[in-house]
Amino acid sequence: MARPKTGKCAPKPGSAAPGPDGTGLADTLARMSTAARAERAPTRLPARTVARYATGSLGTGGFATLPGLVLAYFLTDNLGVAAILAGTIVTLAKVWDVVIDPVIGAWSDRSLIRTGSRKRFMLIGAFTLPVFFALTFAVPPAFGPVAGVICVLLAFLATATSFSLFQVPYIALPAELTSSYDERTRLLSWRVIALTVTILLFGGGGPELRRITGDPVIGYLVMGVVAGIVIGVGMLIAARTADDAVAAPATVEHVGIRAQYAAGFAAVRRSQPFRALLGTYLLQALATGTMLAGAQYVATWVMRSESAVTLLFIALVAPAVIATPGWERLSRRIGKERAFRIASTIFLVASASIVLALWMPGSWIYASVAAAGVAYAGMQALPMAMLPDVISHDERDSGPGNAGTFTGMWTASETVGFALGTTIVAVVLAVTGYISRTAGAASAVVQPGSAVTGIVLIFSVVPAVLMLLSLATLARYRLRRSDIDGADR
Repeated sequence: MARPKTGKCAPKPGSAAPGPDGTGLADTLARMSTAARAERAPTRLPARTVARYATGSLGTGGFATLPGLVLAYFLTDNLGVAAILAGTIVTLAKVWDVVIDPVIGAWSDRSLIRTGSRKRFMLIGAFTLPVFFALTFAVPPAFGPVAGVICVLLAFLATATSFSLFQVPYIALPAELTSSYDERTRLLSWRVIALTVTILLFGGGGPELRRITGDPVIGYLVMGVVAGIVIGVGMLIAARTADDAVAAPATVEHVGIRAQYAAGFAAVRRSQPFRALLGTYLLQALATGTMLAGAQYVATWVMRSESAVTLLFIALVAPAVIATPGWERLSRRIGKERAFRIASTIFLVASASIVLALWMPGSWIYASVAAAGVAYAGMQALPMAMLPDVISHDERDSGPGNAGTFTGMWTASETVGFALGTTIVAVVLAVTGYISRTAGAASAVVQPGSAVTGIVLIFSVVPAVLMLLSLATLARYRLRRSDIDGADR
């Protein structure tokens, strides 16, 4: 698809400056928006585009899964860092993401306008992340807890920055690839299928790589190098999807960082559907982030097998792979928002049932995790398919070219959720008396009963309560199929 040439910096939208044909700029932008919607006619996306976009889940799923699963455990049970300090380190890195995501979103929008593509930022992230990811897990216990914490923090901050450079424009692409309500669901459903396989690959394979050498220090390094390379390759392939997106109007507005943050919060204020969906997604990211950060502790101290974390991920992911097409079909029949509500309810019940492990821990936990896996597939595919609908709905009133602003806020909320999930785990472990250890000292540590109780609660009751709150915010989401497809006719 040919891309328009970029123009010089134009006056701020809404000003009285004339367009190239003598008309007002607002009229010019309105015609461009109409033309862009025509280019994004609801035709079927090429399989090539869908496959490339789905491959990006190797990057997004890998980064979301492996650090969330093992980083806190790496700090507490390999470097001997206190639980509360380990949680603080992970949280600080994620807070940094929250700070930079809206800025990257605005930069991505401006890059799209200037060059006709969001690809540049995606490539920078893809090439730099593998290096920083490997360095995060290269810190040996010999450094000591203080130096180890500093090194991990700096490396993970750099990793998080690289990830944001890719993730923010990546999430903006569906709104620019198609305007079809159902095609967006199809695109995101295939992405979630790839995402669930990625969760298994990293959630199960990562810990196995860690154990392959028999030396946890070398094992973590091998895991970081291999995982970083796989994440980077997935990002590089997905970056090519940006070539298929429709270019934005050739209008550039120079704004500062403060204005970029203001644009993000303005998007939240003016779009009621976005507020409802964002709040729901934030709470659910917090719920799943809490379970993810607690999974390795559940495997080690509740199921009494460090390797059980691999089986937990198989129990989660195998049903999710099978269930994803079913959620797509259900959303076509009853609507995305209703299907999303059903998925959230199933996850709530499944997670709440795990509290029984306080009295009778055992392999039955895998069944509850499998039920949560069925729901998790819908919880990933459906809100991601609803976000482009929200962006299109906002375009009709505010004009095109703001997708990066929306996705910057979206990824920031996801980051907050996963960061605070790790924080919750760290706080509960600290309050309940969890005992940290260094690599090779497993036989010398026995956790108190209070710590084991806390581990069960962060894997069951806490996420269940958060899911209940998310259902309340989801009830406020009111966009329907007719609001999206009807506007393009």
